Amino acid sequence: MVARPGEVVFCEVKARSGAGFGGPEAAVDHRKQVRLRRIAAAWLAEQRPGAVSVRFDVASVVGAKIHVIEGAF
Repeated sequence: MVARPGEVVFCEVKARSGAGFGGPEAAVDHRKQVRLRRIAAAWLAEQRPGAVSVRFDVASVVGAKIHVIEGAF
């Protein structure tokens, strides 16, 4: 997961101890995405980083295995 110059990355990290309830990334549903976009907009308005592109990633952690989905939504 690398941010490119002029890019701000917001990453939601979800963890599960096992796959019994599905992958952790499934917990980042539409409602959670809307909330994350709202939080990101507030942060950007406060920090005023100038002209940047924004990317939303999801990091899925199961046990010791980490999988990052760049541009998840």
